[in-house]
Amino acid sequence: MTFIPMRLRHFLLTFLLLTAQFSVFAQNATSTSPDMAEGLRSSGKIYVVVLVLATIFAGIIAFLIYLERRLSRLEQDLKNPA
Repeated sequence: MTFIPMRLRHFLLTFLLLTAQFSVFAQNATSTSPDMAEGLRSSGKIYVVVLVLATIFAGIIAFLIYLERRLSRLEQDLKNPA
């Protein structure tokens, strides 16, 4: 078994859990589309909604990476006091 650094393992696990949610929300295309979705698609605003959601998810992932790095530094300071 290969060794994977702890940070990379946490990042991959977080990424996997976030992407696993997308398959849960997948629906059958045979159902009728809601009026709101049709309106957003016809006016082109659906791209704005997707962009906002992608930005929010990117911000959450960036914050989690920042938090993981900071916690790793604190753990190292506790293990090796100077």
